[in-house]
Amino acid sequence: MIITADHLSVRYPGAPRRALDGVSLTLAKGELVAVVGPNGSGKTTLLQALLGVVPHESGTVSINGKPIGGWRRPELARVIGVVTQREEPAFSLRVRESVFLGRYPHLGPIAPPRAQDWAAVERALERADVLRLADRRIDTLSGGEWQRTRVARALAQEPEALVLDEPTAALDVRHEMEVFELIRELVGTGLGAIVVTHHLNLAARYADRMLLLEEGRVAAEGRPDAVLTEAVVARVFDWPVAVIPWSDGSPQVVPLRPAEKRR
Repeated sequence: MIITADHLSVRYPGAPRRALDGVSLTLAKGELVAVVGPNGSGKTTLLQALLGVVPHESGTVSINGKPIGGWRRPELARVIGVVTQREEPAFSLRVRESVFLGRYPHLGPIAPPRAQDWAAVERALERADVLRLADRRIDTLSGGEWQRTRVARALAQEPEALVLDEPTAALDVRHEMEVFELIRELVGTGLGAIVVTHHLNLAARYADRMLLLEEGRVAAEGRPDAVLTEAVVARVFDWPVAVIPWSDGSPQVVPLRPAEKRR
């Protein structure tokens, strides 16, 4: 396993309850795990705890069998590539320059770029389908192009897994689909991926497994059709839903109007 979390709990100072309470999760190579749940259910906290950004009150986290506390940040960045929820460009870099930032875990603080670093950048640009944008400035990109550039930067780290927090936030339908298609394609090459998303239906179509959180606890875990049942989704999200199968067998959630509530 690339990532293993066992009975992980996190409590923020002064909080009335735990942000995470006994959550377990694993990620293997070639696997896509979607983490879903209502606002405030602990999705982003889980990612931060997996990466050692926030301390855990109890439980364990290991990366490739090594406890998270034993990893230096540059070492960890060579294993896990992260795409955060929000990022505003600080400088008007070109796409190739922005993607090159992903090589810093492989370089010393003042080490010059090597041929192998530029080769890794070119591979990342191609894998994320932004090679054609390499000379564009990032402040001229569309939302979907910027997200792909950020994925390319993570790929330039040459990681074993990607962790993505709401990678399709504020994107339109086409760009949402393009990002999920890209992630699924990358997983098909052997990468592991954890994706936090509010899009239950996209998660159901693309993920191998889903983890549904509710107030910091695991409400359901497993294959999408085992997680997204009408009873579970309606209870966790406190809203009536219908769940219907799509042509590929994945469950699709339809929120109901109050008058449509099933008896």
